[in-house]
Amino acid sequence: MSDNNSGYTFSYNSSNSFPQPLSPEEEEKYIQLLKNGDAEARNILIERNLRLVAHIVKKYSAAKDSEDLISIGAIGLIKGISSFNPDKNTRLATYAARCIENEILMHLRATKKYINDVYLQDPISSDKEGNEITILDVISQTGETVSDAVDLGFDIKSLYENMKTCLKPQEKLVIELRYGLYGKEEVTQREIAKLLGISRSYVSRIEKRAIKKLHTAMCCEE
Repeated sequence: MSDNNSGYTFSYNSSNSFPQPLSPEEEEKYIQLLKNGDAEARNILIERNLRLVAHIVKKYSAAKDSEDLISIGAIGLIKGISSFNPDKNTRLATYAARCIENEILMHLRATKKYINDVYLQDPISSDKEGNEITILDVISQTGETVSDAVDLGFDIKSLYENMKTCLKPQEKLVIELRYGLYGKEEVTQREIAKLLGISRSYVSRIEKRAIKKLHTAMCCEE
């Protein structure tokens, strides 16, 4: 693995066979060399602290594949070693562990935030030639191109029916306005927010929730 900002590269295998940790005397030696700008000392400190990454990952391995988390945690280790200041009277292991854990937690929070998001570009089926069909492909159809929608494996009427049965009135209105359905003019989230007297971020949440409902309903029809 390589950290783009550090130029440092290391590897590991599934058995987590990492180098042995440094003795206290060795660690102090390399910390002093690191303080003087010795790049090789920094690399040694990173390599010999990889077991610390594996130890911390054990706390989170149930949430995600451990090898993925080792990669993420190793980035935190690299950042920790690179920014460590021995003059602050903090042990290297304590500081590095905090950096490793922070990197893992940021990754897990980001993953949790986006894991349930559904986007208009998400594939929900494929046409007769094997080309992916997205929600956007379906929503962008109009009443004048029903035959095209059928060729793609969907009937635009089915989309409109799902909008009526699956969406709440506010969700339905937001989708209609955002994508110019039923002859309405396509408008931005900000314009919808002003029209409905709500925040743009709330419009975004309504739109995502509505698209997810349509995604689920249309996939169930396959």
